[in-house]
Parts: sequence; C-alpha cells; structure tokens
Amino acid sequence: MERKDRVDAAGAAAMVAFALLLGFNQVVIKVSTDGFQPVFLAALRSIGAVAAIWLWMRLRGIAIRLPREARLGALLLGLFFTSEFVCLYLSLDRTSVGRASIIFYSMPVFVALAAHLLLPAERLNATRALGLVLAMAGVAWVMADRGAGEADLTGDLLALLAAVSWAGIALVVRVTPLERVAPEVQLLSQLAISAVLLTGAAFFFGPFIRDLQPVHLAGLAFQTLAIASFGYLFWFFLMKKYPASGVASFSFLSPVFGVGLGWLMLGETVGAEIVGGLVLVAAGITLINRR
Repeated sequence: MERKDRVDAAGAAAMVAFALLLGFNQVVIKVSTDGFQPVFLAALRSIGAVAAIWLWMRLRGIAIRLPREARLGALLLGLFFTSEFVCLYLSLDRTSVGRASIIFYSMPVFVALAAHLLLPAERLNATRALGLVLAMAGVAWVMADRGAGEADLTGDLLALLAAVSWAGIALVVRVTPLERVAPEVQLLSQLAISAVLLTGAAFFFGPFIRDLQPVHLAGLAFQTLAIASFGYLFWFFLMKKYPASGVASFSFLSPVFGVGLGWLMLGETVGAEIVGGLVLVAAGITLINRR
C-alpha cells in the first residue's frame, strides 16, 4: 500500500465520510437503547464484532497471535475499552446525542495532557496548549448549562469518563509493546476482553431487553459491522496510508455531525451552549492536532 505524505482529496472524502458515520452512530446507540439495556447492547456489539473480525482475519490469513510481552497491554486495552463503552452507552441513554458527542469527542484533550507528562517528545507547545484550553472551556460550557430539558448531569459525566477511557486506549497503544502488534490483533484483543467484561457487567443494570423492535436489531447490526468491526479496520487503514496528524485533524467533524444529526433525526434542542461548546471543542481539537 502506497504511503501518502499528505491527505489528498480521496483521503479527505474518506475521513469526512467516516466522521459522518461516527456521528450517526451516536444516534443509532441512543435509539437502540430503547430496545436493549445499554450495557447489554454494548456486550452484544462486542460479541458480534469478535466473530466478524476473527472471520476476517482467517480469510485474510492474518495470524491471531499476541506476543507474551504485549499481553499486559492487551489486558489494559480491554479494560479501558470496556469502561469507555459502559460509560458511553449509559450516557446516551440519559443525555442528548449533541451533549454526549461534544463531551465524548474531547478525548484529544486528555491524550494531550497525558502525553505531555508521559511522552517527552510530545510536550505541549503554545498552540496545542491554547487548543487544550479552548476544548476544555467548550466542555465546561456544555456541562454547566442545565437549562435544556435534555440535560442530565450524570449522563454528561459518563460521557466525560468515556472520553478519558478512550484516551487511555490511545496511550496504552503508544507506551506498551502493543504498538508493534498488528492493528487487527489489537482490535480483536480489546473486543474479546470487553465481550466478557461487558456481559458480566450487564447483569448489574437491569433487564436485558426493553421494548425490542426490528429497528433496534438493525441498530445492533449497524454498530457491530459498520462501526466495531469494519469501521475500526477502515480507521486503521487510513492511519497506515496517511499522516497521523492529518487523519486526527478530521476528528473535530464527528461532534459536529453528532450535534447536527441529533437535531435533524431526534429533534434535539441546539441552544447557545451546544453551538458555543461545539465551536470551542472543534477549534481546540484542531489546534491540539496540529504538527
């Protein structure tokens, strides 16, 4: 595969489409929790994705082997992955897609803070520090406004914890031997561990089934195949083909699409705190991801 030194038109279109897919996924999760208990829904997604990724690897002849030195990292990856999706799915069950998207996609803030402390080569400069401040201000603005009927402080805090867990995943891959493991093996490891842990955790959150309808089953299939399986593989493909900074710079689009689709498809309120918070977080993420 030819490695590009910059993001071309085809890459930009692919990244915009992927950001739109992730934004739409927030809506799908929220709708699907009407039929499934949130944590059980996350467990089913991981179980289905394990089967899909395992089959994909077998068909492609990719060895399913995790080196001994990478096993601790894989365990940490699975724990963070489980925490991320317990928090995100419970968050979307309680608060609006727009609010959850803005808070959840503040993840680069926590990566930048941790990298500043743990990775000497990635110290914060003035530009990235300004981006961090802007993004944090945007999150604080969204969480501070309790006026909208869709606002739920517990849901907002869960989205924040999901963002921190997502940042943990990024850092584990960077600072452990997992960095040298094939992306497909990384993905299969975290999905397999989370499938077990999420299934066990689901017993603590009430009945597994709510008002199950065909649309909820379709939502589960979308999350399993389009996001947790081949969506993540597509992201790894983009990271291999294009510069990481170029790919990361498109991440600000996901909360934009999340807010827009929450308004368009679910009739969510888009007030000043949502617009202002979204602008600040998007600007902050862009500055944080600059070279």
